[in-house]
Amino acid sequence: MSTTTPLGTPHSSHWGAFTATTGADGRVTVHAHPDDPDPSPLLGNVPVAATPTARVLRPHVRRGWWEDGPGPDGRRGEDEFIAVGWDEVLDRLAAEYSRVLGEHGPTAVFAGSYGWASAGRFHHAQSQIHRFSHCLGGAVRSSWTYSHGVGEVLMPHVVGNQEPLLSPTALSSVEAHTDLVLAFGGLPAKNSEVASGGISRHEIAGRLRGAKARGAEFVLVSPLRDDLAAELDAQWIAPVPGTDAALLLAMCRVLVEEGLHDQGFLARCCSGTEEFLASLDGAGDGVVKTPEWAEGITQVSAATIRELARRAAAGRTLVTVSWSVARTRFGEQPLWAAVAFACLLGQIGLPGGGFGHGYASTGGVGRRSGHYPLPTLPQFADPLRLRIPVARIADALLHPGEPYEVDGRHEVYPHLRLVHWAGGNPFHHHQDLQRLRRAFRAAETVVVQEPFWTTTARHADVVLATTTTLEREDVGAARYDDRLIHMGRVHEPLGEARDDYAVLSALAQRLGAGERFTEGRTAQEWVEHLYEEWRTGPAARAGLTPPPYADFRAAGEFLLPDEPEEKVMFASFRADPQRFPLRTPSGRIELHSPVVEAFGYDDCPGHPVHLPTDEAPDEEFPLHLVANNPATRLHSQLDHGAHSQAGKVAGREPVRLHPDDAAARGLADGQVVVVRSRRGSCLGGLVVSDAVRRGVVQMSTGAWWDPVAGAEAGVTCGYGNVNVLTRDVGSSRLAQACTGQHAAVQVSAHTGPVPRVTVFDQPVPAHPA
Repeated sequence: MSTTTPLGTPHSSHWGAFTATTGADGRVTVHAHPDDPDPSPLLGNVPVAATPTARVLRPHVRRGWWEDGPGPDGRRGEDEFIAVGWDEVLDRLAAEYSRVLGEHGPTAVFAGSYGWASAGRFHHAQSQIHRFSHCLGGAVRSSWTYSHGVGEVLMPHVVGNQEPLLSPTALSSVEAHTDLVLAFGGLPAKNSEVASGGISRHEIAGRLRGAKARGAEFVLVSPLRDDLAAELDAQWIAPVPGTDAALLLAMCRVLVEEGLHDQGFLARCCSGTEEFLASLDGAGDGVVKTPEWAEGITQVSAATIRELARRAAAGRTLVTVSWSVARTRFGEQPLWAAVAFACLLGQIGLPGGGFGHGYASTGGVGRRSGHYPLPTLPQFADPLRLRIPVARIADALLHPGEPYEVDGRHEVYPHLRLVHWAGGNPFHHHQDLQRLRRAFRAAETVVVQEPFWTTTARHADVVLATTTTLEREDVGAARYDDRLIHMGRVHEPLGEARDDYAVLSALAQRLGAGERFTEGRTAQEWVEHLYEEWRTGPAARAGLTPPPYADFRAAGEFLLPDEPEEKVMFASFRADPQRFPLRTPSGRIELHSPVVEAFGYDDCPGHPVHLPTDEAPDEEFPLHLVANNPATRLHSQLDHGAHSQAGKVAGREPVRLHPDDAAARGLADGQVVVVRSRRGSCLGGLVVSDAVRRGVVQMSTGAWWDPVAGAEAGVTCGYGNVNVLTRDVGSSRLAQACTGQHAAVQVSAHTGPVPRVTVFDQPVPAHPA
């Protein structure tokens, strides 16, 4: 079945499907999909992508690399760029690839990417760069994600897979059955507006309103009151950041002490219960995990902790932990403790009960999940199969050959000499950006394929100008969305920009792998081929009847049928643990993991514990920084767009502070302030708000790094990139995941001239070589 789209060119993005029209003046206007009940305002950022602002309009090379050759270079990130022709730069780059592969092999090449460059199934930069590298013998790649790396590693040890992160109990079940939603880190509407691969219907806010209307109650556990919509009338509990595990362990002990735990569920469905319960009574550390103990850590009263545990046991309760809660030092602990608390309640596998990790962290979590494959570009088998944790890229570049531990394995960082990045911006995702700059300078050659002059592009030796999603045709689809979208070309490529596929095809041809990479197809032929292969294969086997590509293109979309059953995570396991065991060593949920215990990690023992942060606020840096995802853009994408710019304060990224903390520092709303940590400093625009816990600073990620020339007044970033403040250290030796959510900081007034924001300016290129 198909539906007719409104006048204009249909297209899709990670924050919503839309149609676009181009006026006589060349300006692009976007209109949300008519079936979307709650369109994202992030669509307001899209039109700027069709303008030359901040665009890479032709290939560029860094002068030092072009003239002096490859090698570690302290000028990287500050050197001037030279505009060059496509043939010149591709010939030179092919020679550099040949040198590195010939002298050092594929372990010296890092094929970096991240999955947010496009909602399209073919023009997916991560798939393109991996297919290219596999044609050349492979390359080092990253594993896991910045968003939920802790869960990706921990959950298989605890429940046997990653289902709680990506496909937990459906929110429709929560809407119909849940009595109490206990939300650690909240259910922020801003995060639910985006979903990898596209989202044509934003439904989460409506599901939560439906649950509220039916009588469900909500408890928000977060330092930020607006991590849950005000209309849900939630009880707000604001523990000290980083202490959620202590709160949960004390709640666990209340259930046991008062006989409110489900002993039958523990006996049937859990392993390691005896060890875990003993730890609540002080086994191992001599500390009994009472509410009074937790009060001293969390600053949540013992009475509140007891009341909350009893409330959770009184009805059908869903325990949800946002991805952000685990994106901290020792982030494994609150996630594992939340699973343990849900096990003690005994409602896992029941409609509307149990737990989930990531509800509302994106718009896809808790929605339908397609039961058939989607059109996908084949990437070939990876002949190298060498990975490093995604959040450890700076470690790898700075410490080649050094050993490290991850998930029970003893690994060694490869010596990366050529870094090729396509469709990603590590100078957004990564922490301690001055350290990342040093890491990029340690490489011999850095290649970046980018539509925009991001900070990552500005730290490259070779910048290959690529198209945006608006400049190409594709098929948009996501496994949890209910339609395929034909993504039509909205306008012609700006300047000399080329598709990633065209760039890599030309490079592969020079390296003798062109035929294998392209299989003789153009980009347009590939898009049609992938769709037709899906239509006549997986779709037909699933009983679907999509139209031929030409008809799909004309209609603009193809509607997919609803899932036949409402998803309840682990329902089969609960009903019969013997017949449907989990993929853990015991076949059950592991409250204590002998496997993890055997790793011998003091930063992640064999069962959930509270581990105090190793960067606590002190006299010099007395405030807790919460660096969360932005409300006005997806990560750093289109930060120069209208919606993102409308959210700035004094032309900078907003910095929120409680009124008492602002008054103690003599600060006023709207003022330009400096936020400092042990690693750096940035300017921001102050927002005084009682929606922030006392002692907490909130500043979102995603503002582009704008280094201040000469580090005027000691400021590392003049625009507000919070990751100049955060630490580049792994969550633990288990997951080695991102810890960018928290840091210790101080806020003060900025004195002296306020530097002009220059990060969206075009770098002034020298004359072409």
